[in-house]
Amino acid sequence: MIYLIHFDRPLHHARHYLGYCADGTLEVRLIRHRAGRGARLLAVLRELNIGWRVVRVFEGDRKFERRLKGGSRVRLCPVCRARPTQPRLPRKRLSTD
Repeated sequence: MIYLIHFDRPLHHARHYLGYCADGTLEVRLIRHRAGRGARLLAVLRELNIGWRVVRVFEGDRKFERRLKGGSRVRLCPVCRARPTQPRLPRKRLSTD
């Protein structure tokens, strides 16, 4: 089982954590993360009082986890995809008159 965690605010460049656990052990894994005894990144979030939440769960093995880690976590995150992006304004051309 693969799970995607979205951070309440970014930690430097990181906004997500993608992890793997055996089927049926997700709750135990999340308890370890919350206690700061799981992944180091989530332990640092705990130290800095940055909250997080599981936003998506996938069925799959470690091979599938690696494939997901090769892409953009923002694309996988329903929280990030729901945020409207600011439209890009066209650049003004500098006149050479």
